[in-house]
Amino acid sequence: MASIKTATLTFRIDPGLKEALRIAADQEHRSIANMVEVLIRDYCDRSGIAIPSSEETKNNNAVRS
Repeated sequence: MASIKTATLTFRIDPGLKEALRIAADQEHRSIANMVEVLIRDYCDRSGIAIPSSEETKNNNAVRS
């Protein structure tokens, strides 16, 4: 099975919000990156937003090229 490449996301955030994220990640024994992923997945789940699989994303990107 081929390994799944991850995408890089760079953004600016208020220092207080970043500290809250760090604390939340520590409490969950997660990295900050994994905590952000968990929060996004939770939001999408609560909002009814489907998260496409890696294969679907790969196929959609190939069509756009």
